[in-house]
Amino acid sequence: MSSNASAPGLAGALAAGTVVLDGGLSNQLESAGHDLTDELWSARLLAERPEAITEAHLAYYLAGASVAITASYQATFEGFARRGIGRAEAGRLLALSVRLARDAARRARDAGVRRPLWVAASAGPYGAMLADGSEYRGRYGLTITELERFHRPRLEALAAAAPDVLALETVPDTDEAAALLRAVRGLGVPAWLSYTVDGPRTRAGQPLERAFALAADAEEIIAVGVNCCAPQDVTPAVELAARITGKPVVVYPNSGESWDAGARAWDGRTTFATEQVTAWRARGARLIGGCCRVGPEHIGSIARALGAAG
Repeated sequence: MSSNASAPGLAGALAAGTVVLDGGLSNQLESAGHDLTDELWSARLLAERPEAITEAHLAYYLAGASVAITASYQATFEGFARRGIGRAEAGRLLALSVRLARDAARRARDAGVRRPLWVAASAGPYGAMLADGSEYRGRYGLTITELERFHRPRLEALAAAAPDVLALETVPDTDEAAALLRAVRGLGVPAWLSYTVDGPRTRAGQPLERAFALAADAEEIIAVGVNCCAPQDVTPAVELAARITGKPVVVYPNSGESWDAGARAWDGRTTFATEQVTAWRARGARLIGGCCRVGPEHIGSIARALGAAG
């Protein structure tokens, strides 16, 4: 259920207007001094410093976000097993990711936030579990059925924790999207599907027309779009997703900086400009936020820009 019992469902809110997403969870945690140089990334803090995750979510709610995306992007049964964490405890940690975001929403209400607040349970791609950068390539050599078998147990665990929506995010190719669309059926929780892209194609090189079309008739999917991409790739993707699917579009790009895998550092300059968000909304974007390196100050600017534009 929503963190505000009187709030409408997220799908209804999208039909009525624009909803602001949060920004990058990892950069907010790192700015608070937490080391995320680990295969589990932010998911490690679910076990070690859960209160830090709540604080990071709270910062985004207070900045103006209405949706917090949980710390479960890289949280999988397989990934936890490599760290000696058994299946029961892994399931508890997945559920905890939702509860921490709910806790942050309650604290935001206590601080005076009165708008509806929602929780999106993150389900990252198979490559995120591998922690080798393959989520930006796709094409893992697995069948759609094998990928569905990987994703379904985690989605079941997240759905059982009752988030408002499942965020099927940073999807690099159409095979994984097809697997996720199968895996999310019958869970009783709506979802959005968001690709990571390079220009007009998925990271695996498939045309976005084909990628978006997969979700056009999926009843569980309430929004389709892109994330973890360059800001300049957003506008054409929004137009395409809106035209092909007829659904609300979700967008949350990176700051525009580039990740140097060898140096394990970000390089370049920020190209994320708040002025872009009103253009994205005009073309069909209804869930708008940021991904890597987009912090609470950016989300606050987005919220103000969208509010000022009505």
